[in-house]
Amino acid sequence: MDFNVKKLASDAGVFFSRAMQLRAVTVCRTDLLMTTSFLQFTEEKLGQAEKTELDAHFENLLARADSTKNWTEKILRQTEVLLQPNPSARVEEFLYEKLDRKVPSRVTNGELLAQYMTEAANDFGPGTPYGKTLIKVGETQRRLGAAERDFIHSASINFLTPLRNFLEGDWRTISAVPDFQETRPRNYVLSASASA
Repeated sequence: MDFNVKKLASDAGVFFSRAMQLRAVTVCRTDLLMTTSFLQFTEEKLGQAEKTELDAHFENLLARADSTKNWTEKILRQTEVLLQPNPSARVEEFLYEKLDRKVPSRVTNGELLAQYMTEAANDFGPGTPYGKTLIKVGETQRRLGAAERDFIHSASINFLTPLRNFLEGDWRTISAVPDFQETRPRNYVLSASASA
C-alpha cells in the first residue's frame, strides 16, 4: 500500500479551500438576499413599495386582539382602583410586587372602625347600653373588615393575576405575530434561497 502524506495533505487543502469558497459564496448570497429584504422592508415603510398584504380574517383577528388588550388594561386598572382607592397605597403595592417582596398587611377601614368602637365601648363601660351596642356593632364591623380583606386578597389572586398574565405574557406573544407575518414572505424567500 502506497501512502503519500504530501498528496493527502494537498487533497485536504484543496477540499478545505473549496469548502471555504463555497461558504463565502453562500454568505455573500445570503447577505445579498438580506440586503434586498431590508430594502424591500424600508421601501414598504417609506411608502415606495407595495406592502405585503395580510389576510382579511387575520386583520380581523388582530383588531379583536388589540381591542381585547385595551379592554383588559382598562378593567385591570379600574379593578385595582376599586380594591385599593388610595393611589399612594397602590404605588407602594406595585413597588413591593416589582421588588418581589411581600406587601405588608393593612388594616381595612372596617377593622379600624371596629377597633375604635371596641375601645369606645370599653371606655364607656361594657355594661352600659351604649357600650353593649358598640361592642356588638364593633364585632360585626371586625368581621366585615376581615371579609373585605379576604375579598381583596382573593380578587387579586383569582381575577387580577390572570389579567396581568395575559397582558405580560400572552399579549406579548400575540403582539409579536404581526411583525412576523409582515416579514414572513421575505424571510421565507431568504430561507428557501439560502438552502439552495
